Amino acid sequence: MLASTLVTLALVAQDRVALRNAPRDSAAQHAVLWQGDALEVRGERMGYLQVWDHRRERAGWVQATSVRTTSLDAKEAPELLSVVRFLRDTPGAESLGIAYVAAYLRAAPAQSIGAEPFDALGTMAERLARRASAREANTTVSAHMEVATQYGVTFRNYNYDGTVRLCYDGEAFQRVLALSSDAHQRTRAALALTRPDCIDPAMTPLPRRQFDMWRAEVLDRIEPAALATLSAPEKNRLHMRRAGVWSAIAFQRARQGEDAQAAARRAIDSLAAVEKSELSDVDTTEYSDAAIRVGASRWAAELPTTNTARVHVVTEPGDPGQTCVLLLDASHDRSAPLARRCTWGVAWTASATVSRNSRAVALAVQPLESWRELWLFHQGAEGWSVDVLPPTASNPELGYVEFAGWVPGSTKMLMAREAREGERLRRSFEVLSLGTLTIEAKAGSPTGLPLFAKWQDAGWKRGTVSVR
Repeated sequence: MLASTLVTLALVAQDRVALRNAPRDSAAQHAVLWQGDALEVRGERMGYLQVWDHRRERAGWVQATSVRTTSLDAKEAPELLSVVRFLRDTPGAESLGIAYVAAYLRAAPAQSIGAEPFDALGTMAERLARRASAREANTTVSAHMEVATQYGVTFRNYNYDGTVRLCYDGEAFQRVLALSSDAHQRTRAALALTRPDCIDPAMTPLPRRQFDMWRAEVLDRIEPAALATLSAPEKNRLHMRRAGVWSAIAFQRARQGEDAQAAARRAIDSLAAVEKSELSDVDTTEYSDAAIRVGASRWAAELPTTNTARVHVVTEPGDPGQTCVLLLDASHDRSAPLARRCTWGVAWTASATVSRNSRAVALAVQPLESWRELWLFHQGAEGWSVDVLPPTASNPELGYVEFAGWVPGSTKMLMAREAREGERLRRSFEVLSLGTLTIEAKAGSPTGLPLFAKWQDAGWKRGTVSVR
């Protein structure tokens, strides 16, 4: 009696399969089917299957050779899972693989279902989202996305500076974390759920902080015992992701006036744990991004110090949410500062450094979690002024610029910049003229500039991540 209720399912195995109104090649075409489309089989004639397409609510005929059939019987579950294993790492076959996962979940007894099909589902859904976000995405990829959504796979789209990025919502990976004891599966799930490029850019500060704390908790589910069983590349990816997440938490804590030192130290330690000799080309990109994130927040790891210089900076509250930086000396107190500028970000007073002639002061200011500027207070003929030096003139997602040393006996300052602009990483070491704020010399390495070799600041060399 049970066997008679089983449905024969046909999964479309090719792209652009015609659903026709009769079992012949010359018959009119009702619709175009794509790999992964699921059809209910209701008959067979002349090498064609008579089917019902539930997604389009339309009947028709398809060539039997263009589909793969299954009765969804429990006995077929192992075979379906074998196909899932094959398709899991096959680029371009994501929608078909997702269809087989859905068929397996319908056929297999509930008590026998483990984390493996969800691991495969999440992997294929994430890869499909990446394909859809790529510049070369086409009609085929869009059709595959539509097929995936019919199985309940949810994608979200975010607008990053005019570019739409599609991301899988991660439901399958959350199931993996709940079901699996396998360290490799759990690591893949944790990394997928904590991607920095799939965070809603419109998220406000409080929800973003809560989300980053959740990301840290997800990554911490990979305990030291499990971490020891991972391969070197897997360990590296976990360390890099932790570095990025904890650097964001450090910035958020500092922004709220809380102690951020522990979070910043954890970010720095995680970055230092990366084994660079085991980085692939793809991992090298993520390593650079993690380093920039850590570099942007690294001053949170330093304790504020009492500035005894003749010229020094202090902070005070400005408008709600703002911090104002005041430049003072023995003759100018808070009521009449030499210069004053306010920011919505974090002014890292521990970074303040004064030139030997006391005519310039450099200060690190971080307006965003992955973006740090350099404020330069300098004295001219008309008094003190302050200029903001950004990591780059454009508007990349990641970047920092930092003081690297004063050149004695001149009006020059050493700087280091690092920024991500699209797929390109820019890193440079520069000599800045304080009088004109122009770059007099630059190189891709400190060794390429004689002034860097002689006058780079010892504190900068000890703490920077730009030399790695």
